Amino acid sequence: MKTSRIARETARISRNAEIPTNRLTRSSLTASIRAFAADNAPGIAVKQVEEEAVSDDVSSLSSLSSSGPFDIEDIPVLSSTPQKRKRGAGSPSTSVTTTSAGEVKTFVSPRKVKTEDGLPARIKKGRKQPAKKVVEASGEVTIHPPANWEEIYTAVQEMRKKVLAPVDTMGCETLAEETRTPRDQRFQTLIALMLSSQTKDTTTALAMRRLQTELPPPGLTLENILSVPPETLNALIYAVGFHNNKTKYIKATALILKEKFNSDIPDTIEGLISLPGVGPKMAYLCSSAAWGKTEGIGVDVHVHRITNLWGWHKTTQPEQTRAALEAWLPRERWHEINHLLVGFGQTICLPVGRRCGECTLSTRGLCAGALAGKKTTVVKRRREKEVKDEGGEVVKEEIEDVVVKREGI
Repeated sequence: MKTSRIARETARISRNAEIPTNRLTRSSLTASIRAFAADNAPGIAVKQVEEEAVSDDVSSLSSLSSSGPFDIEDIPVLSSTPQKRKRGAGSPSTSVTTTSAGEVKTFVSPRKVKTEDGLPARIKKGRKQPAKKVVEASGEVTIHPPANWEEIYTAVQEMRKKVLAPVDTMGCETLAEETRTPRDQRFQTLIALMLSSQTKDTTTALAMRRLQTELPPPGLTLENILSVPPETLNALIYAVGFHNNKTKYIKATALILKEKFNSDIPDTIEGLISLPGVGPKMAYLCSSAAWGKTEGIGVDVHVHRITNLWGWHKTTQPEQTRAALEAWLPRERWHEINHLLVGFGQTICLPVGRRCGECTLSTRGLCAGALAGKKTTVVKRRREKEVKDEGGEVVKEEIEDVVVKREGI
């Protein structure tokens, strides 16, 4: 192909003007830094420059900027293409630091967790395999369960055996006094469930203990709840969330039980839901724990959140999650799944700062919500805030703020 004289001259000038670029090596980087330090920062020892150059990350040279009046960006680099740090089994571990009022907790990054044989394990984000609705040839609609649900379920059961969760020792099913009559035990189970809404298990257990020990003998019974003044009851359950509303619900429930249910709790889901402050979740859990009748799955925030995280279904409300699970989950699992996933959500799959590195589902590629390649920093700060109590007096209340930051690594 013919080219003009101007084009040929332009190409020749461009070739002559090109600067050869060499691959950036440790030796060339060391020479560049040493020459630059000699000209701009003579106070820096040559040995220090060599030690800084050994690092494979240019960011480790930041100490030079604090030792002289120059900018780190002024260092001449022979290549404009930065070297990428290798992320593999042999790379250093990345830690996650949690600070809280003077205490520092460090957790290993999920990417660097080691398996039982001592080898590094990587997070493998799984693929969502939801339950499927299939129309049979006869026209009947059948729900096929998620393909890997049994493998996930068994893995969670194994993890739960290794770690004790608050629900194992302070769950609502464990708080009724065994020395009481069956009727009183059922009533205490119902009260524990009513107190547990929007409240941690530890706080619920403390409130229940106060009711059982500080009410007049024989303690927490239907008759004592009917006779105790609302102000006294409110003071005893002050620690739980929405204690003012729960005081009203408990008093109203006690009266309904006496008048409509022969001073016992209802033995049907419809009867339990008719009580003030009792929703479907409480009703199914109470029926199972108090009467031994499992008529549905008790879906709380943990069950709803975790099953959606696994990709078993895509729901926005706990009742939708209950219907989706009951469509395919074997009935013998209905009672235990709540206790299983609540404990799992309290210890490993936390609502804030999930510990994917400690979860075998993540390392085996079974969890569609695994935080692969993420560094999670959880910072807890405590501060005091002045508030007015019910008497109008100004008191100081301690508030804990939680800040979660996730970065790719």
